[in-house]
Amino acid sequence: MIKGANVGLAALSENTGSVTVSLGWSSPNGDGDADVSVLLLDADGKVRSNADFFFYNNPAADNGSVQLLGQTPTSNGNEDRIQLDLTALPSDVDRVVVAASRHQRAGFGQLENLRITLTDAGGERLVGFSISETGAESAFVFGEIYRRNDEWKFRAVGQGYETGLAGLATDYGIEIDDDEDMEAAAQQGPEDVCGEAAASAAIPVQSSAAPVADNPVVDVPVVEVAVVEVPVIVPAQGGPAPAAPGCRLRTARKKVTLPKAPRKSLAENDSWRTARLFPGSSLKNDREREVRATSILLSVMAHVPEFGRRLTAGFGAPSGYIETFTEVTLPNGDSPRRPDGIIRIERAGKLWTALVETKTNGNPLKAQQVQDYMDIAARRGYEAVITLSNDVALEGSPLVDVKIDGRRKHKVALWHLSWAEVTHQAQMLLRHEGVRNEIRAWMLQELLQYLQHENSGCHGFQNMGPAWVPVRNGIDQETLCPGDQRAVLVVESWERLIRQVCLRLGGELGEKVMPVQRAKRGTDPQSRRAALAERFCEDGRLHAEIRIDGVAGVLAVTADLRLGKLRTSIDIVAPDQVYPLSRVKRLLKQLVEAPADLHVQTLLDSQGAGPRGTLEKLRPEPGDLVPRNAGGQISGFRLSLSKSVGSTRGYAESGFIRSVDDAVDRFYSSVIVHLESRAGRRPSEVASA
Repeated sequence: MIKGANVGLAALSENTGSVTVSLGWSSPNGDGDADVSVLLLDADGKVRSNADFFFYNNPAADNGSVQLLGQTPTSNGNEDRIQLDLTALPSDVDRVVVAASRHQRAGFGQLENLRITLTDAGGERLVGFSISETGAESAFVFGEIYRRNDEWKFRAVGQGYETGLAGLATDYGIEIDDDEDMEAAAQQGPEDVCGEAAASAAIPVQSSAAPVADNPVVDVPVVEVAVVEVPVIVPAQGGPAPAAPGCRLRTARKKVTLPKAPRKSLAENDSWRTARLFPGSSLKNDREREVRATSILLSVMAHVPEFGRRLTAGFGAPSGYIETFTEVTLPNGDSPRRPDGIIRIERAGKLWTALVETKTNGNPLKAQQVQDYMDIAARRGYEAVITLSNDVALEGSPLVDVKIDGRRKHKVALWHLSWAEVTHQAQMLLRHEGVRNEIRAWMLQELLQYLQHENSGCHGFQNMGPAWVPVRNGIDQETLCPGDQRAVLVVESWERLIRQVCLRLGGELGEKVMPVQRAKRGTDPQSRRAALAERFCEDGRLHAEIRIDGVAGVLAVTADLRLGKLRTSIDIVAPDQVYPLSRVKRLLKQLVEAPADLHVQTLLDSQGAGPRGTLEKLRPEPGDLVPRNAGGQISGFRLSLSKSVGSTRGYAESGFIRSVDDAVDRFYSSVIVHLESRAGRRPSEVASA
């Protein structure tokens, strides 16, 4: 259709009681997007009530007449779909307005292929309209569906607004606080925003679209399809909800995360299992696990763009339209190869391609297999090969050795991704940062459920390696000598474990958690690990430090294999009090809920270590932590917990890895969470801020 044209839907199909409206666009740089909303209007061109406004926080009508189906990638961009049941619309609804806009008034000129299509209930395409003239407009009216003599018609509009949602809304008689003024609007009084009763409200609309001279029906009531910026109604604190729909709206974006309290189950008993999108119980062997894990991950990457971009950005991939494939056969002389997956990203007409090789459980990557994929990628002009397994990559310690042909002009990058990193990124988005809509959140949740299933084989680093048992025996028997290469392997496994602990803890807290490397700048990683292995052979201890954003101190983890003990500790600065006893009492007040076996030691600015004791004994006698030597000033305190360390190399109840995980979790949840952070708040408050 051309701009201004109109057509009756009944003339196009006999199955138009329900239609699907699709708004589409593409982004040359991969970053462009728009939001869609729907308004139901009466004969006066206004919503009947606030309930007639539908957007991503209110995606469906109770009677099923309007449903926002969400966004999906297409072959040439993105598409947002809306289901309209025209037979279910109340008789006093004469128009339906569907809207989408650019965030922070970005221009639609930055997007391409702006289009609207209508399909009938059987999926047959009825009409299409493309908008080619775009520039600084940050909102567009795409089209209209309207009643005329008990018949629904469609008209192509293509009207843009440079003033974005605020301009379009004002044109329709709506008061709105635009997203650029959100901070100022948040500080205004209750009279400037809607009350809580309007949290899923509609906005009044008065159409002022200029009539088209050669169109005799443009002055009749219509269902308008527009692109506007989706407003979010902000409840006033302590103010009553206004009855009228003409309250001020703000355009703050709201993303979907998991609810803090899970919804009550409707199952009759605990034996009922929730139906899963990605079931894991039927997997029989490692090959099935690899195929299914690869397909699930790549599918979610393609359909949850925030997640796909989070993973591919680390490989130097561009931001753009992503499509994924599995079990693709590629020529390789007389023996074609089938990588587990392929990732392709399009940006500005150029393709970025990566081959994916996957392993699950404890299966190692095969060097020759990865080498073949590197050679194929180089010949075909692909950019990367990505290996995916439970192992964690370390700097200076490659998981597989491959040879790079320096004579080739085209260079292929080799990257590694751990299943623990996949889980971490999914947790960060799902639990803390949010995704665009509920469907994407649900898909991420199902991915996490699958990765955590006991049969998935995607549980991350769970084996300290074949050198663990002989090294541990050598420590027990005092036969482990400096220079033993097996000690270096154990140190590398310890570093992998600590990195995985950081990923897991960071995903749970929503904070940046990183291992601390105490080494001189420029030190070679292998030399550093060799030096740590020498020390390990002498004292039988593995030591690591973890920095958690918002925590005023470094979490230290020490595994003493000679004593069979695991110690977690943190040094904190003494509270700013004049008297030493006041400093001690303030600390003990913070630790009122900490475990009784917590060990507390006073640190002195001049003499190092001071008095010490368990929390159980110090609570009734806090003065025992005050140094008796008047010359020693309290500079801080060292808090520590000890437990027995697991002996086996795996993740069983008696395993070393499980004991490290449990010790770190217990120390954070029972000690660190009660301490004041660098900003004067507790870490739990920082994590939820």
